[in-house]
Amino acid sequence: MRLVLALAALAGSLLVAPAAEAATLPACRHFYPGPIPDRPVTGGHGPGTLVGAVDVSNRLPAPGSVGGGLGGDGKVTFTFARVPGAKAYRAFRNGQALQWISDWGQPTLTVTDASPCQNANYQLYAMTAEDNSPGSLGQISTAYRLDGANRLAAYRIPAGTTLNYRVTAYNDVAQTALGYQAGPGFCAVDARIVPWGTRFSVPGYGECYAADIGSWIKDDIVDVWLPGPQADAWGIQSLTLTIR
Repeated sequence: MRLVLALAALAGSLLVAPAAEAATLPACRHFYPGPIPDRPVTGGHGPGTLVGAVDVSNRLPAPGSVGGGLGGDGKVTFTFARVPGAKAYRAFRNGQALQWISDWGQPTLTVTDASPCQNANYQLYAMTAEDNSPGSLGQISTAYRLDGANRLAAYRIPAGTTLNYRVTAYNDVAQTALGYQAGPGFCAVDARIVPWGTRFSVPGYGECYAADIGSWIKDDIVDVWLPGPQADAWGIQSLTLTIR
């Protein structure tokens, strides 16, 4: 309920699709269809030393010049500009892989979503190689959402926005769903609500960079990365997050 109220309060400043579009497209579902157990707040404690901001500035820049929208065929189609040095690109919808595009010099780089949903977040990154190794992946783009004219427009949660969330912790030593190597400062979110690349602060933890998802990370839950037993010691905390 707190999440619903928080998002409702932001309706005037976010690029939220109008009611007319809601009747056209189905609601975006969470990617995990199984049951998600209720996880009440238990409390816990942080790592002691706050985690600093993740630096992705050395990666390829995100594709730009994104343009397109919802067509008469019911599909969302958009194009984007090449990134110098890129060999391929990946497109995502709400943190789920949507399309892989190899760059062989084709006249237009195009992404198509045949099953769009309401207020979907579309994002892209470029790759220096045609693989999914963490080092080859570029910076994730801003999110793009359909606006009132059913055209894609840049979307982000305004800096300073606060969200009352339950915060859990994980310690997986693997690639995040976005593809970066998991570690301090990387956090899992419900990418339908908090787009990848969003930065936010977490009391008692530090800075978070949204770059992962999880089967149980839904609605008003985020997962912060902590090493080993520190993840267990974190518990489940009710905290106010602040968007950077």
